[in-house]
Amino acid sequence: MSDVSEITTTGVDSEVDVSAAAGGYAGSGAGATGEATGVIDGAPDGAAEATGGAAGATGGAAGATGGAAEAPGGVAEATGGVAEGTLEEEGDIAADYIEELLDICDLDGDIDIDARGGRAYVSVNSSEDSNLRLLSNPDTVQALQELTRLAVQTKTGGFSRLILDVGGSRQIREAELGRLVASAIDRIEVGGESAVALAPMSSYERKVVHDIVAERGFVSNSEGEGRDRHTVVSAA
Repeated sequence: MSDVSEITTTGVDSEVDVSAAAGGYAGSGAGATGEATGVIDGAPDGAAEATGGAAGATGGAAGATGGAAEAPGGVAEATGGVAEGTLEEEGDIAADYIEELLDICDLDGDIDIDARGGRAYVSVNSSEDSNLRLLSNPDTVQALQELTRLAVQTKTGGFSRLILDVGGSRQIREAELGRLVASAIDRIEVGGESAVALAPMSSYERKVVHDIVAERGFVSNSEGEGRDRHTVVSAA
């Protein structure tokens, strides 16, 4: 693809250091033995190293199909007929998992559960003076999301496409994706490039990119397989 330029991004599908005063809890709750370990700078004294699946871990990592196909050109992903009751169950299991994690880490947070577009959404927020910011780094949230998905899958026996947000991390990431799309479009309109490839990212982030591109009147398609799957932006 010699005529396609690439824009890189950070914090996507990489092995991530994750706080986890979740320690063995994260590993046992998810049934995983992933290779990522780490601590968060400034975490409470009780915060220990965590083991578990980092972003892109097996057992339902972001980008897996699991009955939900990503349609080209910015069309919304198919939900695979996931029942709302099933999504609510996923949200409840995830909320319990996150609540125990927060207790172990001695962090404060309010948990909200929602179900839309064939996914369960779990958001963790708190007051401005909360120490929840220790978990709100996008890379950390991505890793915690994979651990939470594994915990849900262990309980339900089914694939989970659950989305976790901590302290508005998703909004921050979506804003970053918007800037990447704007840069790609500028290179097409001003620089004369026929197409611009973005760096690999999760299926959820690709869906966000498709929507942003469509709103700008351009075309986007996903190319590649597995962890290399990425979005290519081109003129309509």
